[in-house]
Amino acid sequence: MADMNNNKPRGNSGENRDSKPSFGGNGERKFSNKPGFGGNRGATGDRKPGFRGDKPAFRGEKPAFGGEKPRFDGEKRPARGDKPAFGERKPSNGGGDGRKFGDKPGFGGGRGGNRPGFAAPRGNGDRKPVQGKTIKPHQQEGLPARRLALEVIREVTEKGKFIHLVMDEKLRNCTLPLIDRRLAARLAYDTIENQMYLDHALNQLMAKPDCDIKLRNVLRLGACQILLEDRIPESAACNTAVALCKETEMEGLAGVCNGILRNLVRQKDELKWPDPQENPVKALSVRHSVPEWLVEKLLADWGDEAVNLMAFHSHDSYITVRPNLLKLDDAAFEAFLNEKVWEHETGKVAHSWRIRNMAEIAHDAGFVGGKFSIQSESSMMAAMAVEPKKGMQILDCCAAPGGKSCLMAEMMGGSGRVQAWELHEHRTDLISAQVKRLGLENVRPMTRDASVRRPDLEGTMDAVLLDAPCSGLGVMADKPDVKYRVTPESVAEIAQTQRQLLDAVAPYVKKGGTLVYSTCSVLKEENVRQAEDFLARHPEFELAKLPETIPAEFRQHEDVGLQLLPSRDGVEGFYICRFKRKR
Repeated sequence: MADMNNNKPRGNSGENRDSKPSFGGNGERKFSNKPGFGGNRGATGDRKPGFRGDKPAFRGEKPAFGGEKPRFDGEKRPARGDKPAFGERKPSNGGGDGRKFGDKPGFGGGRGGNRPGFAAPRGNGDRKPVQGKTIKPHQQEGLPARRLALEVIREVTEKGKFIHLVMDEKLRNCTLPLIDRRLAARLAYDTIENQMYLDHALNQLMAKPDCDIKLRNVLRLGACQILLEDRIPESAACNTAVALCKETEMEGLAGVCNGILRNLVRQKDELKWPDPQENPVKALSVRHSVPEWLVEKLLADWGDEAVNLMAFHSHDSYITVRPNLLKLDDAAFEAFLNEKVWEHETGKVAHSWRIRNMAEIAHDAGFVGGKFSIQSESSMMAAMAVEPKKGMQILDCCAAPGGKSCLMAEMMGGSGRVQAWELHEHRTDLISAQVKRLGLENVRPMTRDASVRRPDLEGTMDAVLLDAPCSGLGVMADKPDVKYRVTPESVAEIAQTQRQLLDAVAPYVKKGGTLVYSTCSVLKEENVRQAEDFLARHPEFELAKLPETIPAEFRQHEDVGLQLLPSRDGVEGFYICRFKRKR
């Protein structure tokens, strides 16, 4: 679920539903460099857009509940700022920025899970107008970047679209200079990520908090700059918000917008926040912009580690690539990378490299020519858990966009066969495109509904990989809108789909064969409990240990399957469980 261009929060093939809920209104979610409750605005450093999952490890002790989170160490980009404990002021650290995009073909290429990312611009798009000059709204400095950010925010909150897909499309088609695209990406992601936090602040200054969603989004964008950014003049945030009101047919509300944001500038240090002692769930919900029901579920599943999960943000801008094992071994791929201007280092998983300072990597001749793929380390480990061997017959049940299918085919040296199923034809086409680019002869993309049992396939597969549709909460740090789409009802529904899929595909495994179940979720309801229930229903299967191709630093956490946590393991949140069919 974490390979290139993948996105599978719903549906039995991982296909996103076309009708997505709108989540405008008062509540939503926050980002990493927000000031502590009652504190001053914090430093910015921004998130990288780009590739899902490849995150630096979270180091240091767990923070006390509701308290200050430990800092990241190691070579990282300047942090957006660690959140102070409730009520403390957060010092500005003047950090740089640089976001990562999810699923961006143009800026960093294909799928990976984090967001589109750029090194942060210094705020030259945010200078105050020169005194004595009249600047028309369309000429105002910094306005084009904010206009683009607002367009993305509106597409996500008013139309229910996915932020990484919208941002990808907007940046691919815009003509803004790089510095403005960086600023637009940063502001759009930070506003969406911190919606509940920003709304809580704004509601204290609004006579009618249930205002029109269009005005609410302009206010959110302005509040993001005032409360969360340390390099943007507050006057620029207010002035551009007023200009955006006028541009979006809300000229009559421009004065209201201006008054609210200027009051926020004056009163930001006097804002009231939930008391973590009196109502810890509410305090965490507002602080991290996570719905209260989800805070409760994460706390029940993970205890204090849940605070790390909600607070986690990747501070390092890189994507993970791997060589096409049929064309290049590791030494040859290292030599290939040495010819590039990209910074690179080996990842934690075999055949993985972490790349920085790349531009439009999906247009690179080596990528187009099939020399390498973009795939997160967690996704690679799910494929490695199958332990592919030459000549095997493997079924990848929910395969789009095909990263795991292709890796397994390469690990088999081009022999055997991988059937790569997808429910929707346009997603099957994604698999076919990867197979063609990589020159693989042993992958068979097929449009099939994996929930429909096929008696003719029973006992025919050496291995079956079910990378099941899930809530996607393992990548919520990189796709912040996922937290607002998921509900208790949708989690229960998706868990039932996972159960049906497991029951449908398990009979295809030969005696002595392997079944691997994986998700990109961190909820135990979708993961370890799903595995335990499967074993109870299917006594013909037994739990099997993961192969040693998965690094020991991850396998040490294996129990009933392996739960990878971004805050602990520095990779995309993922669950991988391996079963063997008894002989």
